[in-house]
Amino acid sequence: MDLGLDGRVALVAASSSGLGLAVARTLAAEGAHVALCGRDPDKLARARAEVDGCGPGRVVSTVVDLRDEDAAAAWVRQTAEEFGGLHIVVTNSGGVPFGPVESFKVAEYRQAVNDNLLPHVSLSLAAAPYLTEAGWGRIVMITSEAVRQPHPGSGLSSVARLGVLGFVKGLVHSLGANGVTVNVLAPGFHRTPILDEQYGAQVEERIAEVARELPLGRIGRAEDLGSLAAFLASEQAAFVTGTVLVADGGNTRGIG
Repeated sequence: MDLGLDGRVALVAASSSGLGLAVARTLAAEGAHVALCGRDPDKLARARAEVDGCGPGRVVSTVVDLRDEDAAAAWVRQTAEEFGGLHIVVTNSGGVPFGPVESFKVAEYRQAVNDNLLPHVSLSLAAAPYLTEAGWGRIVMITSEAVRQPHPGSGLSSVARLGVLGFVKGLVHSLGANGVTVNVLAPGFHRTPILDEQYGAQVEERIAEVARELPLGRIGRAEDLGSLAAFLASEQAAFVTGTVLVADGGNTRGIG
């Protein structure tokens, strides 16, 4: 299937590792020009070299803290100027501490909103004029399966990430007439460096435990999500907007 991404300009947030990097690799392999960002210059340089070898398009990288609204907007503007336009925006953000809802203070909820929700908002608002000007655009927001089925042990994440859904619904109506689609990708357990860091020496044991509970019998690979993001960003998904695509191996059992 030709995804129609050859020559498109894609901006992928938080793409120096993990799921963001997997999305960037897939888009580059499909022929898109890709702009990466991250906070760690060394990790970002390695990611750029990796993505640069995936396809024929150009790859650029910028050190950006997406929690800084002005820096995020400047990154969008610089990318559009560098490539002469912008077509695809993949928003992404870091994680937050785990714990039940009552274990956190109001200040921690405020910080979670700042870290997990507002980067999606600031990037999308900054990119919208360029996408509408092009008359063809895709916004894909990477959140978590928690937006479909909040987990009692992930209070901060559930509260902050659910705000993305309300924002998306508004964008769908305001941008649709200009040929811009807006969708949410909600991943469950995927093998990424963050997962390895979180569980340390127990990571393989923990992965096996989770896998036993999933209908597919395994957790996700980063490239699984990269493929889904590329589809939502493609010409083939032109009639898909306002949806939440859950990629969790059946964990939330959404049917029925």
